Amino acid sequence: MNAKVRRKKAEPRRPGRPRADEANQRERLLDAAVVCFAGDGIAATSLRTIALKAGVTPALVHYYFGSKEQLVEAFIAERMTPVAAALREGLLAAGADPRALMAAFVRGMHDLVARYPWWPALWVREVLNEKGALRDVLLKQIAPQVAQLVAGALADAQKRGELAPDLDPRLTMVSLMGLTMMPLAAEHIWRRVFAADDIDRDVLLRHTLALLDHGLGGRHAR
Repeated sequence: MNAKVRRKKAEPRRPGRPRADEANQRERLLDAAVVCFAGDGIAATSLRTIALKAGVTPALVHYYFGSKEQLVEAFIAERMTPVAAALREGLLAAGADPRALMAAFVRGMHDLVARYPWWPALWVREVLNEKGALRDVLLKQIAPQVAQLVAGALADAQKRGELAPDLDPRLTMVSLMGLTMMPLAAEHIWRRVFAADDIDRDVLLRHTLALLDHGLGGRHAR
């Protein structure tokens, strides 16, 4: 009887549900996938690459996600969609005032990147790039929740006389993206150009908000 018990204990664990100490493994694999996607691009990232990044076997990645396509779907659903939803909630909470709305967008984008440092690189590689794998996700899922929401609210504010009539609400949204995501995505470049290691993210945030609030200022400001 004791020999049978010893043999049973020596048998390797059969495939099935992971142990309790592996409960966070799926999250770790998604985190590793995000880093690989942002660094090398989705098309160039294999399940084996993700496994190596996470320090596991490719079989474990297959166990949780089945295929690369399913992993990408999980990444979109569990990493990108919640971020867009949180940004949208902050915009809705800002109310109808255009200044408050634009400030909420700027702050929201900075909070997003502070929490998810991979976002700017992924945006450049997979959205701006003509062959980016996430462009349709932006157009069909994120844009209606965020960009079109802001542009629509600014258009309403313009009708109420709260936004200058010579501004196009749609281009204002484009300008907001230029003032937020581009400096964050190109941070490694402009810091070297201007020897600007003294500028931290809080300084950048305050600068952007000031630029939106009162422009260049000076004696000739209107």
